[in-house]
Amino acid sequence: MSTTPFTEEALADWLSDIAGTRGPLSLTRIGAGQSNLTYLATDGDGTEVVVRRPPLGHLAASAHDVAREGHIMASLADTPVPVPEIFGTTDPDGSVGPLRVSDAPVVAMSVIPGTSLNSPDAAASISPEARSAAATGLIEAMVTIHEVDLVATGLDDLASHGPYAERQLRRWSNQWEKTKTRELPALDALTERLRAAVPEQTETVLVHGDLHLGNIIVDKETGNVNAVVDWELTTLGDPLADIGSLLAYWPTQDGPNLPGFDAALEPGFPDAEELAQHYLSRTGRSRDALDFWHVLGLWKVAVIVEGVVRRTRDVPANASSGMALPASVVEVLVDQATVLADQVGI
Repeated sequence: MSTTPFTEEALADWLSDIAGTRGPLSLTRIGAGQSNLTYLATDGDGTEVVVRRPPLGHLAASAHDVAREGHIMASLADTPVPVPEIFGTTDPDGSVGPLRVSDAPVVAMSVIPGTSLNSPDAAASISPEARSAAATGLIEAMVTIHEVDLVATGLDDLASHGPYAERQLRRWSNQWEKTKTRELPALDALTERLRAAVPEQTETVLVHGDLHLGNIIVDKETGNVNAVVDWELTTLGDPLADIGSLLAYWPTQDGPNLPGFDAALEPGFPDAEELAQHYLSRTGRSRDALDFWHVLGLWKVAVIVEGVVRRTRDVPANASSGMALPASVVEVLVDQATVLADQVGI
């Protein structure tokens, strides 16, 4: 099992060919993400490229597919969706011709100016007006993603057009079984409640799958969204799923809140209901199924956090900025989801 993210000489040669870097590179881990690993590669002239690869260690099949991420962003290059420029992607084994860049696939992309609002300190670095603009821009970016022409972008075959809720429940239930560190009957009970409450799906759109403040890059002065990043969970499905996931991440003044997602408590950010209303007003969609997707969002995030706990336990170097999420966060999320399910009749 490798604990080295890249073969640095091969990485330098590859980025020289596709992105114009020169000579040796310095690598700095960036972002607060606990899944795929993202680094800023900088050469001696100051030229910068972002490179992204899966976590270190053993991975569940089909998880952390950065090559698929690169394909999605490249497909969106000529749409209104703001994404980085994709310079290139290695083969699945991390090679490019004779170069072995890594032991896993790597995608290289442009650096987007701005800041990611992944902490209270980051949010405090911009004005309340810019925070409000960032939240508005996040919803507008979501609307734009849901408007993508799947056929024109070549993304129509990205995933099944079958019922999304059933697919999500199947995928994340399987993920739980593969990554769980202990039994959690409350999560199992919630899974069955969700299966019994699946709403009818009336449309299929491009769904980002993980859209929150930490996955947008905004202008520090205006709050305008310069890019949407982290397309690992993107698929085809029900548009309300993206709002449900956003509500699952969005903090409340009373808490409890997911560690690392409390930036939106700073003045200037709207509350969760305002976000939902903005989206529904912009799209004309009904909120009838939104409570289901909110509960499923909390349930899904609980499964994702369990995977983070497992990967960090197995390979501590996977933890972002040395921060390991405690397993207790999973129970907190399941409790929140269960309370909400009780309130809305799921």
